[in-house]
Amino acid sequence: MDAVEMDIEEAGVADFFEATPMALWLEDYSALHTQFARWRAAGVVNLRSWLLQDRDRLRHCASLIRIRRVNRQTLTLFGARSQQELMGRLDDVLRDDTFEGLAGELDQLWLGHRGFESQTVNYSLAGRRMDLSLKGVVLADDQHPWDRVLVAMEDVTPFQEARRQAQASERDAREFFQQAPVSLWVEDFSAIKRLFDELRERGISDLRTFLDVHPDFIDRCLHEIRVIDVNDYTLELFKAESQSQLISRMGDVFGEESRATFAEQMIDLWHGRLSHKKEVRNRTLAGDDLHIHLQLSVFQGHEEHWGLVLVSLTDITARKRAEAYLEYLGKHDVLTQLKNRTYFVEELDRLQRKRIPLVSFVTLDLNNLKQANDEGGHAVGDDLLRRMGEVLNKAIDSPCQAARIGGDEFVIVLPGYDGVAARKVRANIHTLIKLNNQYYGGIPLSVSAGQATCRDPAALESALRKADKALYEDKRRYYTTHDRRH
Repeated sequence: MDAVEMDIEEAGVADFFEATPMALWLEDYSALHTQFARWRAAGVVNLRSWLLQDRDRLRHCASLIRIRRVNRQTLTLFGARSQQELMGRLDDVLRDDTFEGLAGELDQLWLGHRGFESQTVNYSLAGRRMDLSLKGVVLADDQHPWDRVLVAMEDVTPFQEARRQAQASERDAREFFQQAPVSLWVEDFSAIKRLFDELRERGISDLRTFLDVHPDFIDRCLHEIRVIDVNDYTLELFKAESQSQLISRMGDVFGEESRATFAEQMIDLWHGRLSHKKEVRNRTLAGDDLHIHLQLSVFQGHEEHWGLVLVSLTDITARKRAEAYLEYLGKHDVLTQLKNRTYFVEELDRLQRKRIPLVSFVTLDLNNLKQANDEGGHAVGDDLLRRMGEVLNKAIDSPCQAARIGGDEFVIVLPGYDGVAARKVRANIHTLIKLNNQYYGGIPLSVSAGQATCRDPAALESALRKADKALYEDKRRYYTTHDRRH
């Protein structure tokens, strides 16, 4: 098992990775990062165009990407019995018609994005062609750029097939509309088009400014939309018993937070963008949050009056929850529920950049973790760490933050706190530790601590070293009265 896979196991996310109901790939793009640097030095500017001039360049890029891990849903999607089988047959999965999507993904990374989105084509091991919606996120690691890229795949083959079939056969369009595994709405925006025309006749040219001055116009446009039809999947997605019930409760589906997104859609239409995509948040009639990928297109032949508009809503709630959890893991220690070292380093940098004039640090170190591990194993030691997390989470309020920065090392960042206030925090922590020890049996929770206050934003690291020195002195005093094994 390599270091990245060990990180996943130690973070306690393996079960989450495996159980996520969408295909996930953990990939290593670090060799690609190095290749990009060489190409930039060689004068390459427009990467996408340059790659498409020679497909061998795209094949070379694909060969530089190393697959670290896939989850069970990926194996199911591609019909593979194991990761080894899937990796051994990647040539069957990635064929010539997949490279157009790859070029777009690489171009987004080339332009400095921290991830990419694309529509591409892959093949199952049985040869089935699959239309896939991809979203990749580069997980932060400044020391090893691009060595962890999480790629989420959604199989949109039925939807794409429905679109292709609908274009080919009007007779079958209704059936495909009803059976499509995405929420489809056919709507009439012609009244909005008339309102826009009236604004232009009044000399309005900047709709965004107009909406800032007249926010009630957004509500007026919302009420002017006429829903012509929705498919069965829409009723299922929004937990509605009927189309009439759904339409009568549109205010429950599109809450206040949807107004800003709708305003952006109106601005797109105002500027002639008759097809666009957005990520939005809606609610079911039962009150559950839905994360939605919205695609809006004015039907061909209706560009003049907007009488027929197709809105497709794809449920991406599972993906958004996965992204949110991964973002949480990037800055939190799973065991203690405190912030982690990555967060602490970023926070220290932020305080220096913002030139916060007064910051105190409290550093802490468990006194008896070795005893716990020796006598009861790492499970007992982990229990002590979890208890320390409970104490610090109760002792610290925003904007202060507590982070686990090492095995049994913790630091509390106290912006705006002087030395007196920091000592009160320490006293409160010791009080909570005593209460914690009364509640839990076994090895007691005990810490050594140090603190320092900084009034010079450029000397934060020096203050932190001063707090560490005070911690070591407190630790030495502890060992004068306790067995060294502790």
